[in-house]
Amino acid sequence: MAEELIISQSSKEEKYSTLLPQARALCSGEPNLVANLANIASALKMTFDFFWVGFYLVEDQELVLGPFQGPIACTRIAYGKGVCGSSWKQNETLVVPDVEAFPGHIACSSESKSEIVVPIRKNGQVIAILDVDSNALNDFDEIDSRYLNELCEWVGTHCF
Repeated sequence: MAEELIISQSSKEEKYSTLLPQARALCSGEPNLVANLANIASALKMTFDFFWVGFYLVEDQELVLGPFQGPIACTRIAYGKGVCGSSWKQNETLVVPDVEAFPGHIACSSESKSEIVVPIRKNGQVIAILDVDSNALNDFDEIDSRYLNELCEWVGTHCF
């Protein structure tokens, strides 16, 4: 089957409402984690033109770079370090309007200005992180948080 993404040209909320069922359909019946995360990262990048979007997987008390779209990235992030490691440690979504103001921010790219990081859980444990960066300040809000959390809840249940 040829995959095709239908991207809404309306509000951010309508884009998410259109994207999420398509992302689930892309992964439906595909057992390979890397393929599913790669398609989800691509779908998010195509829909919103985020600067960087990707996944970090928990491996031996580190976050290890997984499938992503955008410029090269940090390969490993320690527990509790930077925005991603902090999200993992706190087991909560972090919306950072200005990454330069975040204590201990890890600058994988100097072009990243704001960020949202969402934990992916299985059986209550963080097993991965969705990291989305923007090259604009204050680019993420409650709409992003709500829909990306919904997506990550589904990913944790159906892809891992």
